[in-house]
Parts: sequence; structure tokens; C-alpha cells
Amino acid sequence: MATVHRFEELLAWKKGRELAREVYKVFRGCHDRGFTDQIQRALVSVVSNIAEGFESGTREGFLNYLYIAKASCGEVRAQLYIANDIGYLNIQTFKYLNDLAEQASRLTASFIRALKSSPHSGLQRKRELSKDEREAQEFMRNARKELSKIHPHLYTPGGDIKS
Repeated sequence: MATVHRFEELLAWKKGRELAREVYKVFRGCHDRGFTDQIQRALVSVVSNIAEGFESGTREGFLNYLYIAKASCGEVRAQLYIANDIGYLNIQTFKYLNDLAEQASRLTASFIRALKSSPHSGLQRKRELSKDEREAQEFMRNARKELSKIHPHLYTPGGDIKS
């Protein structure tokens, strides 16, 4: 699994954001405040819980928030069915939005599986490196970068050995 430094890099978060943007657009003129408030809270919950979980610093915390985000995707889908049933959406718009919600849910589920099998326990559990260890890592990183310039057929530009 590639290292992610910001929650904005996560595909599940990006898809949740896209879903929120599209649903907000569709229901912009809807005068049913009870309905729009409910679906909007669920939409915001998807992206907010992914972000909050990422920032929590522990794998266990992150997983908990991801499960909440996935559940919120389900709530959005349920609200979309209601909107379709009562005539707030036509079938094409329903299918489009429901597909986005399913994609967000699948990406979140896939990320949950990957995170559960990851050996990393999160930043709160990560041991701080000593000054000597940090300097040694920096030296090795620079050495690998220099090697990639000398032997580009053996090393990537970042200094990793090519497979």
C-alpha cells in the first residue's frame, strides 16, 4: 500500500466529495428541508469521517471512522431511493447518484480491507526516531538518489531499486 500523507489523497474521500457535490447540486432547489437536511448530513458524514479517521493517528480509530463513513454511504443510498420513490429524482439521476454512492462505499470497504491487513499501526503508535537514525535515513535517501543518477537502469528517480 502506498504511503498517503493527507486524507485528500484517498480515493474514497475523493469519491465521497464528488458524491456530495453532485447531490447538493441536484437538491439545491428542493424545498423539503427535512429531506435535504437528512441527506446532506449523511453526505457530509462520509467525507468528514474519512478525514477525521485519517487524522486520528491510530489504525483502530481510522477503521472505526471508515466504518461510519461506509454506513453513511448506505444512508445516502437509502435517501436516494426515497427521493426517487416520491418523485424528487428521475430514474437517470437516481441511477447516476446511486452509482456514485455505491462507488464511494466500495472504495471505503476496499480501503478498510487494506488497512486491516496493513502491518502499520498508525502515527500515534509509531516510535520516534533518534537524531542519529534520522540522519542515517537522510544519508541513505540521498545516496540512493545519487545512485539513480549514475545507474538509472537499476534505480528509480526516487532511489528505489527497480523490480
